[in-house]
Amino acid sequence: MKKKVLKAIILLFMLVCLGLLVYSGYQIFLWGKDNKEIDKQIDEIEEKVEVEEKEDSEKTEVVNPVPKEDKSDPYWDYIKVNLIDVNFDELKKTNKDVVGWIQVAGTTVNYPFVQGNNNSYYLTHQFNKKYNAAGWVFMDYRNNKNNFDKNTIIYAHGRLNKTMFGSLKKVIKKSWYGNPDNHIVKISTPTENTLWQVFSTYSIKTTNDYLQIDFDSDKEYLDFLTKLQKRSVYNYRVKLNANDKIISLSTCKNDSEKIVLHAKLIKREKKQ
Repeated sequence: MKKKVLKAIILLFMLVCLGLLVYSGYQIFLWGKDNKEIDKQIDEIEEKVEVEEKEDSEKTEVVNPVPKEDKSDPYWDYIKVNLIDVNFDELKKTNKDVVGWIQVAGTTVNYPFVQGNNNSYYLTHQFNKKYNAAGWVFMDYRNNKNNFDKNTIIYAHGRLNKTMFGSLKKVIKKSWYGNPDNHIVKISTPTENTLWQVFSTYSIKTTNDYLQIDFDSDKEYLDFLTKLQKRSVYNYRVKLNANDKIISLSTCKNDSEKIVLHAKLIKREKKQ
């Protein structure tokens, strides 16, 4: 009798192991399938769209400058960096939700981003709106797509193959933040091209306290900026004040932590 019970337990254990093996294999298959679809989507976009470097013109505006005699903030060094310019006509034919294009220096982030009616749809849909667990890069639905808010938030999954915001995990490593050339984010939208100076990068236990968009006073906003800056793994020597506008890039580091990058607007050029 004992032998029969032992055999039954062993058989049950083997069945459970087999089930787990099959399930794991299926999940790996789905992960690979999603990656192939995303790679194909990226290739299609790159074939249709050219991201052009754009030098300053008479329409270029320096935003909220620090005093030129203040050499402690590298603001004026980054002002010299070129903008990017993207024509969105072809992208809009594929997805009318497209609101901009983002490049993060020193990473593979170089994609159009979208905005839906909520913050869940593009967690599981790629640019052409086909279901994909890899999702896409998207702006918080609360933000104004035509005029950057005090805090404009952009999300994407931190994919292991470095697509979407997968390579954003670099921004908390010395090899990234130790290179001053990396401290810039470029964005192009249908109405303007903008340049952003990085002032904070960090990892943090999952929280929504950096996702605030509306502020009741300058003091509340300044306290918010101070909190974000103090979290940074590196001192970017950036001066901040209540007139600044910032972007916050957010992605998963793991199941319980986020990687976050904040940058302030320093240059813009209207397209119209």
